[in-house]
Amino acid sequence: MLLALALSFYTFAAGALALAFPGGNSERIGETARRAGIATFAAILLAGVVLVVSAFQNDYSNAYILQHSNNDLPVPYKFATLWSGQEGSLLFWSLLLGAYGLVLRMRYKTDPRLFAYASVVIAAVQVFFLLLLNFAAHPFAQVVGNIPADGNGLNPLLQYPEMVIHPPMLYLGYVGFTVPFAFALGALIMRYPGEKWIHITRRWTMVTWVFLTCGIFLGAHWAYSVLGWGGYWGWDPVENASLMPWLTGTAFLHSVMMQEKRGMLKMWNMWLVFATFWLAILGTFLTRSGIISSVHAFAQSTIGDWFLWFLCLSLATFIYFFVKNAKYLKSEHKLESLVSRESSFLFNNLLFVLACFTVLWGTWFPKISELFTGSKVTVGAPFYNNVAIPVALLLLLLTAVGPLLAWRKTSIESLKRNFLLPAVGGLAVGILMMIFGVRPWVDVSYFYSLMAAILATLVMLTVCSEFFRGARVISRHTGQSLFPSMIHLWHRNTRRYGGYIVHFGVAVVVIGILGAAFNKDVEKEMAFGDKMNIGPYTLVCQSYTQDDNSNASSEWAVMDLYRGDRKLTTLYPERRVYKASNQPQTIPRIYPTITEDFLLVSDVYVVYEGVNQDNGHPIIKAHLNPLVPWIWMGWLIMVFGTIVALIPNAQLAVRVAAPAAVRQPVAAGAGD
Repeated sequence: MLLALALSFYTFAAGALALAFPGGNSERIGETARRAGIATFAAILLAGVVLVVSAFQNDYSNAYILQHSNNDLPVPYKFATLWSGQEGSLLFWSLLLGAYGLVLRMRYKTDPRLFAYASVVIAAVQVFFLLLLNFAAHPFAQVVGNIPADGNGLNPLLQYPEMVIHPPMLYLGYVGFTVPFAFALGALIMRYPGEKWIHITRRWTMVTWVFLTCGIFLGAHWAYSVLGWGGYWGWDPVENASLMPWLTGTAFLHSVMMQEKRGMLKMWNMWLVFATFWLAILGTFLTRSGIISSVHAFAQSTIGDWFLWFLCLSLATFIYFFVKNAKYLKSEHKLESLVSRESSFLFNNLLFVLACFTVLWGTWFPKISELFTGSKVTVGAPFYNNVAIPVALLLLLLTAVGPLLAWRKTSIESLKRNFLLPAVGGLAVGILMMIFGVRPWVDVSYFYSLMAAILATLVMLTVCSEFFRGARVISRHTGQSLFPSMIHLWHRNTRRYGGYIVHFGVAVVVIGILGAAFNKDVEKEMAFGDKMNIGPYTLVCQSYTQDDNSNASSEWAVMDLYRGDRKLTTLYPERRVYKASNQPQTIPRIYPTITEDFLLVSDVYVVYEGVNQDNGHPIIKAHLNPLVPWIWMGWLIMVFGTIVALIPNAQLAVRVAAPAAVRQPVAAGAGD
């Protein structure tokens, strides 16, 4: 760890020296800095391997392993020990940053000087984390005194398969945003001409964004599957910490298109990419400072002060170079019409930033209120929903309309022609919902659900119409059928049509979320043979039993699920107590009713709440959550769309089909 710190500091100092004083031996010094950066990754990787091996060897002389592992911990969770505690997760963060830096330094020939600047910025961030690891949060601290025979065990909430995947995905997103920020700051310092830095960082940003997206959705699915409260998002401060950089990062991915196409929003993009990086660090500060309470947060510690100083220093550094070189970021064009693609991107960005500010304000409001009034006032889901839901609906509208708008100016007639059929389809869905019983005037949540359904349908139909219209043009020129023409179409512009697929996935996610307005739940003490009705489903308690193994003891109920007289499945809601930590965990069982209602699929969600101590009967709580499976399906579509957008465009020649008279050969001698 000390070697990694020394190498990283050398990468920063020697790299900065070579850039500040070009000529002479600066090129050789810069090359040594690059190689030192590569060696930094090797040193951190070795430290990470040592920590994981210590977990597998049950080496409780290491205080971190003692706190986060135990003898009977299953093998996959031995790996999760690396990021399950504060010190290990900081080491993992540093390791991922070293890996990103490694890839960047190996690809430096793309633009050596810009890459050198980015390498120096990454090294500066790496120095901060390695200072933390060596002097404030050491993952290799030794146990003083007698070494216990067994450890305290992994947090029960983390003993779930997704928790082997969710934190790495989240960290890959958090850490990855350092790279586009490093390129942006480097371009700002060197007054880099043009938009080449945008082209270089596009794939970096998209890869980072999809990692963060996966981390957020995996976290939501974990909360849904493990915490047992029947929901997937509770506006928890640590959930908010991951959402904020996602919002600004998404805004950045959209706004850079204006800089590429029209040379606009250069200053705005600089601030967006910095804000995304800064909010990722702020989220890490929130989880580690003890400043907030959360089921996701680490214990209170002193390293929060380190993060606070780093946040201030990074902000001051960016402001200094921005003020110094702002005149080189002037826009080349101005907004010419409100009915244009530029305006849709502009409004899109303002809405994303508004949503981010709302989440930021709500997350920090308890500390702000305590500072000014002396009492801590928290805000709940209604505060966030009152802003987030209308903003999300407006973003959906822009997502539907944006692809139909041209750059600079769009004629109203063109907009009407392209928008008519999707609009009719969206209104038809809204009318059908009201026919089948949705009364938007009864409850505001029903109104929001109706609007979300209409706008999500609008987005999906707009995306389909864009694919269809483009494929029809290709088909007309090549003679191919429609489906091959669609494949040909997205091969020619993968970024555009991959983005459309992402938009389609977002609409599917929104459909899943709107089902929350129609959730039902019921709780009941159940003896053998007792029944519980929820919606069209019936749960019958067949028995309840117990089990015991070296890692945990558990008790669960055996519940048969019926629809009418037909048995669908048997569910086993469980309550488990882990022996090493003596902590309980509720494990709900979920049955997606896909085979029963393919489009209006619901989750039957059953929780073992506990036991009535007087009679020994289990207490069961059941939720009926409509449309939730659509959320996970939409997320997978978003990931697929991003992968499509990352594929390079194919250089395809459009072969124009010859007229029929030309294509038919004339027989020899015909007409004689």
